[in-house]
Amino acid sequence: MSVPAQPSSANDLSLIELHRFRLLINAISDYAIYMLSPDGTIVSWNEGARRLKGYETQEIIGQNFSRFYGADDLERGMPAHALHLAETTGKFEGEGWRFRKDGTRFWASVFIDAVRDQDGQLIGYAKITRDITERKQAAEALRASERQFRLLVQGVTDYAIYMLDAGGIVTNWNAGAARIKGYAGEEVIGTHFSRFYTEQDRAEGKPAFALASALSNGRYEQEAVRVRKDGSQFMAHVVIDPIYDDTGTFIGFAKITRDITEKLEAAATLKKTEIALQQSRKLETIGKLTGGVAHDFNNLLQVISGNLHLLGKEIGDNPRAQKRIARALDGVGRGAKLANQLLSFGRRQPLEPKAVNLGRFLSNFQDMVSRTLGESIETEVITSAGLWNAMVDIVQLENAVLNLAINARDAMHGTGKLTIEAGNAFLDENYARKHSDVNPGQYVMLAVTDTGTGMSPEVVAQAFEPFFSTKPEGKGTGLGLSMVYGFIKQSGGHIGIYSEIGHGTTIRLYLPRTTDTEHIVTPPEEQFVIGGSETILVVEDDEQVRSIVVDMLRELGYQILKAADAQSAFAIIESGVRIDLLFSDVVMPGPMRSTELARMARERIPDIAVLFTSGYTQNAIVHGNRLDAGVELLSKPYTRETLSRKIRHVLAKRSSS
Repeated sequence: MSVPAQPSSANDLSLIELHRFRLLINAISDYAIYMLSPDGTIVSWNEGARRLKGYETQEIIGQNFSRFYGADDLERGMPAHALHLAETTGKFEGEGWRFRKDGTRFWASVFIDAVRDQDGQLIGYAKITRDITERKQAAEALRASERQFRLLVQGVTDYAIYMLDAGGIVTNWNAGAARIKGYAGEEVIGTHFSRFYTEQDRAEGKPAFALASALSNGRYEQEAVRVRKDGSQFMAHVVIDPIYDDTGTFIGFAKITRDITEKLEAAATLKKTEIALQQSRKLETIGKLTGGVAHDFNNLLQVISGNLHLLGKEIGDNPRAQKRIARALDGVGRGAKLANQLLSFGRRQPLEPKAVNLGRFLSNFQDMVSRTLGESIETEVITSAGLWNAMVDIVQLENAVLNLAINARDAMHGTGKLTIEAGNAFLDENYARKHSDVNPGQYVMLAVTDTGTGMSPEVVAQAFEPFFSTKPEGKGTGLGLSMVYGFIKQSGGHIGIYSEIGHGTTIRLYLPRTTDTEHIVTPPEEQFVIGGSETILVVEDDEQVRSIVVDMLRELGYQILKAADAQSAFAIIESGVRIDLLFSDVVMPGPMRSTELARMARERIPDIAVLFTSGYTQNAIVHGNRLDAGVELLSKPYTRETLSRKIRHVLAKRSSS
């Protein structure tokens, strides 16, 4: 076994250590480690330097290390500056762009240490360079990401996004927070986030609960009232999340707040609109049903009424019989009123709207209202100056106001005060958005206010439904408000109820404004019967109604022709027989409509008068809720007196035209 040679002297030992050190340095490939002379000349070159910078040893030894710098750094004297710092301070440390042999550059981490001999004399520099391009790129990417994130957060204005420390102190503040809460960043950073809560919420410990809940559950979310800098409140959607660093240590909270006041208001408005639309559709459906029922009902009433009138003529002066007929006719009248209420609700009542000054109307109508209500109820009428004219059917308006007054009397149990007001009103777009059935524009408002018991919200919601009543059984039909509702809607207006239990009720009617000249109402004609000898063609599909009408007209002295449908009636017209008046039901069976019959009759007999009758109207003679211009209509059921006056009126118009 051989024994390794031992160094013979300390000199030999130093040489061995130096050799090993060189081997170590050359073996390092991730770092460029080399020596410089005092003037910066390269005097050694390791494997890491060769790999990193691309120069072989023989190519670079004897060259100045400044060749690794770019032109900008050379112009600023960076190589000399680095050596100067290393010489004077013992060390230089820095980062910068360096260049390889092939001209490519890399980001370098550079260390330069001054090397001195035992006497302290500078003999050169030890230089270590490392390529940290990837680390720099990663750091720059992180900074760019953080910058983009900050810009993103700051750019968000619809959300308040900010951070809290572990104790709830605000540590940053975005533009959305400033906009929503009204505080600038410098006003709020460093203060506790509980300042955004209401005083009551702070007293109840809700801020602390929110943070504790977020920490224990991983998230806290709530909709609640928050307070701005100016003291105003808003509905907020709040989310709080706990934040942990890379080691899992809790460091604070991320807080996001959104002002949802408008959203909640919009949702509430939408809900109200949906409810109103459902109610409108419900009432429309009921209206169609009641209109059809009223049509048949009016035909029956016409038969009963006509026969009673004729019977009254036949029995002469028998008091008991006349009394019974009078009672029966009174029942017919009540039935007719009920049918008219149904038609008004169903918007099937033929309207003849005129330009009406509501101030003058109320002045003339106040006495009737007072007599209807009785002496124990005080009545006051208030009208605004400069009142516009309203486009309305005055007869139906009288019925509507009387219905409201009677309802008010019942709500006040016979004692109280009724106030009727009239004024100009403008329903704007905002109001129309909240009431789907309203067209924005100018209206004349008529309000009826009582001091009665008032209505609950539940009762108000059903008040316009037909047959709904809070009165005891037998005390009301439940059609009064329904009639008013239908009349106002058919008139193109709007109606609203404002009521509170114990404080009375106000019902406001909004009637469309018109710029037409006021229509002056003439007193009604006296109630007497006038007959005639003209020839009348009666067209009625209901056999019983046709029979009774024919008998009534003959009893009045007229010559009568009759037909069950429009085609049969036209055949009579075509025969050339003299006809003075065509008296036709609006609703006719068969292919020919009553309006077409009237048109063709006028073509054959230019001076013929036309009078329509109906239990309810359809689009044949009513358009835009109004009776067509020039059309004469007698609504069923009608009395012998009404029939006689209407026929004379129509025949007189024919003669004067």
